[in-house]
Amino acid sequence: MPPEVNARDRLLAAAVEAFSARGFHGTTTRDIAAAAGMSPAALYVHHRSKEELLHLICLVGHQRVLALCEDAVAGPGTPVDHLARLVEEFVRHHAVHHVSARVVTYEMAALTEEHRAEVEELRRRIDRVMRDLLERGAASGHFTTTDPAITATALLSLGIDVARWYREDRGWSPDLVAEHYRGLALRMVGAA
Repeated sequence: MPPEVNARDRLLAAAVEAFSARGFHGTTTRDIAAAAGMSPAALYVHHRSKEELLHLICLVGHQRVLALCEDAVAGPGTPVDHLARLVEEFVRHHAVHHVSARVVTYEMAALTEEHRAEVEELRRRIDRVMRDLLERGAASGHFTTTDPAITATALLSLGIDVARWYREDRGWSPDLVAEHYRGLALRMVGAA
């Protein structure tokens, strides 16, 4: 790996940890550089600002979640199969990547208006994947939810919140949590 890529990756990882521990506004560029084992000036060689780092973290995080949601509903199967896959992948992602997912979820308000709008568009697309799936399942009789839009919001919120409380030392693996949430989701839509 070229040194400049390694440095960018180290700075990005350090920013995730720092923003998670101290919040965006409580973190300095010096904190990030020190955690990456670099001089404070090194951050500006690879990134224009602390906000640019946050934007990259939020953008990549949301792009990954959108891709996993789209993949979950693209394969063969019924709406029940698609929802089971989508919820499992969504929840597993938020458990495995709980530190960066917390940053993506709770620090987004610190983005510039332009960057926030870009990330919010990805959020709308994620929401649309879930809503479309629930609407399709309700129309086909696979689901009995009376309001697919509210149910979609509830299901996404449940999965996102895993990043807030998940810790490896609780004794629940990401797979176990994902499987449990799958069952909850299927019961919520009347498909259990």
